[in-house]
Amino acid sequence: MLYTPPHFNVDDRALAAELIYSHPFATLITPAEEPIVTHLPLLLIEQAGAWQLLGHVARANPHWQSWETHRRVLAIFHGGDAYVSPSLYTTKKAVPTWNYALVHVHGVIEATHDSDAKERVLKALIDRHDTAYHQQWDELDAEFREGMKKGIVAFSIAVDRVDAKFKLSQNRPAEDRTRVLQAMQAGDAKQRLLAQWTAALAKAD
Repeated sequence: MLYTPPHFNVDDRALAAELIYSHPFATLITPAEEPIVTHLPLLLIEQAGAWQLLGHVARANPHWQSWETHRRVLAIFHGGDAYVSPSLYTTKKAVPTWNYALVHVHGVIEATHDSDAKERVLKALIDRHDTAYHQQWDELDAEFREGMKKGIVAFSIAVDRVDAKFKLSQNRPAEDRTRVLQAMQAGDAKQRLLAQWTAALAKAD
């Protein structure tokens, strides 16, 4: 369960999807007796209102074996974070905090060892992140491609719950929010990223 005060909760599915598309490198967790964790890129597929995540892990990674008995998984997408100084607030009675944006995606995972299914997942990821490589992959000899695919386990996650938390000073007075936003816009790359999410959130509202 993600602790999310009402003022940080984001119900806008499109904004959550935007974060996932912008930051596809996720933390995938299987809540077994001892939680199993893998960090990997995931691809969001939206179709007829339903969400699906595609990805693959190395066959040598024992994570996939846990899915035989623990099919519910959690994928966390991190949209950036940055320190917020209390010196930005109008009141002196304030403490430091940390702003961030993230999305938790829950669902049921299904692994596949089928070569054609692996090919579809690989090409979907290639087309998303490196379109120019698609032709090079197709031109590799079949024996090499099959050898590479034998080294992975592909999977899909049928998404049934999405929790988006954008902690961007919404709990502060308007003047404080303006000061924080201006500081973020003038800050480093991490801070400027959060300024962009603040603008996106305001647009979504």
